[in-house]
Amino acid sequence: MNLPLPVMRKRLAAARRVLSFGISNVLRANNQTSFSTSLLPSCVRLVPFALFVPLALMAACRSELQAADLPLHWPTKAPPAISGSNPVVWVGIAERLPAAAAPLELRAAAGLLTLRDSKGVQRQADRFEIHWVRQPLARPLQLERRVLGPFPSYESAFEQARLWRLKGAQPLLARPGDWEVWAPLDSPAPDGISSEVRLNNRLHWQPQLRQAGQVLNLDGPIQLNAPRGLLWNGGVYGGPFRLQRDAYGTWALIEQVPLETYLQGVVPHEIGASAPAAAQAAQAVLARTWALANQERFHIDGYHLCADSQCQVYGDPSQVGSKLRLALDASKGLLLTWKGKPVHGVYSASNGGVSAGFEEGWGGGSLPYLKAQLDGPGSEKKRFPLPIIEGVGLNKLLEDGANLHGAAHPRHRWQRRISSQELAALAATAKLGNVENLLVQQRGPSGRVVDLLVQGSEGSLNLRRDQIRRSLRQLPSTLFVVVKEEPGVWRFDGAGFGHGVGLSQAGAIELAQKGWSSAQILKYYFPGTVLEKLKSLPR
Repeated sequence: MNLPLPVMRKRLAAARRVLSFGISNVLRANNQTSFSTSLLPSCVRLVPFALFVPLALMAACRSELQAADLPLHWPTKAPPAISGSNPVVWVGIAERLPAAAAPLELRAAAGLLTLRDSKGVQRQADRFEIHWVRQPLARPLQLERRVLGPFPSYESAFEQARLWRLKGAQPLLARPGDWEVWAPLDSPAPDGISSEVRLNNRLHWQPQLRQAGQVLNLDGPIQLNAPRGLLWNGGVYGGPFRLQRDAYGTWALIEQVPLETYLQGVVPHEIGASAPAAAQAAQAVLARTWALANQERFHIDGYHLCADSQCQVYGDPSQVGSKLRLALDASKGLLLTWKGKPVHGVYSASNGGVSAGFEEGWGGGSLPYLKAQLDGPGSEKKRFPLPIIEGVGLNKLLEDGANLHGAAHPRHRWQRRISSQELAALAATAKLGNVENLLVQQRGPSGRVVDLLVQGSEGSLNLRRDQIRRSLRQLPSTLFVVVKEEPGVWRFDGAGFGHGVGLSQAGAIELAQKGWSSAQILKYYFPGTVLEKLKSLPR
């Protein structure tokens, strides 16, 4: 999917900058007060600096500048694929380092840590403190790209990248903050508003090891071994670890964790350590499947997955209990597949009693195993036939969902109120003026809102799919009706918590309590799929 190294393009970048804006403007753009001939092509450095430098650039150096390659991002190296008999996942447990230039403390749970950088500097201690210093690059790093976004999720960004690729672009997905789609500046215009980004990086973050009165500059990637574990975020992580630069010029701390150990840190944080064994086993299969299907998510940064809710929440794997360990062992190596490939094994806390189709959550084409369906017994499916449409059927579903699966979840049904004051930041960003109304424009088959119109005194904004919850963070889901109670106040009556696509964790827990096996739960939420052993899949 994503190319691991910067996508390069050939263009007259340096010449265009100099000839369009003049040398002085180039310097001002880079906050420089003096001129350095190192910024110019080698042939220009042979010419005395005078008024004819632009002419020299145009004539003598045209061929050299035509061959100039400008990357989209800082150089990175792709991680190895998650494969083999003992697959390993590279998880970014700390991203965008340094955080406010604060030192990175690495402390052993017991025994000693061993640190080794790419040039062979090696140290052992029970604790390391990595400081961050801004230092000049040997040569400036120029980056240029066209940026589409931001997007609230990888899935939404991926869909826009797919559409852009159909036009002939070679897009990459990146997450410098929110998700974005990057492509060369000369790419065909994408759907939606894009921006041009030009950067001339002269400084970089240099990691320094300060130990026993010595200051050592470290070269990445930096390897860290912790035979008895690394203390991190209140837990103990086994590693090994690596500290490496990402695509944005910052750094990431990555744990290289065996897949089955990774699941020990995911399952209890996603579905809970107290969930029934069958629900935990189903969650383990999905977490394993999701990790393999999404291993290219952070290829641009040189690792597979993050540790937060933009991937799967990953915490201290050492806290796994005996009950959960049995559930994991029961599902060891199992994947959920469709036509021999891992499915997009998505899940949410509660679907409110009705599963959403994939296209309702993120747009694009539908997936045959992720369709909208009522999540309840047959009698309820007769009461609430799909599609669920605006009006009596939807209102009845939201008022009477006690017999649907997962009804014990605290957000199976919910109510929120949002005022125009709470929408002021959104209105200011979108230049809407004062928000005057919120109107549902379109719903999906499950009844979820896929288009919400925000009307203001000076403009309007359509929020689509996952943009709705990203912009209106008070809302647990997009399965709701909205009523204007008074000027500037809207009441939302809704159901569920999360996107509602795929497995409902609350529903899986209830089905497991009723005696369903993990295989039955998975086939129910992902109809038409097959359970297979990891080793049986093609590499």
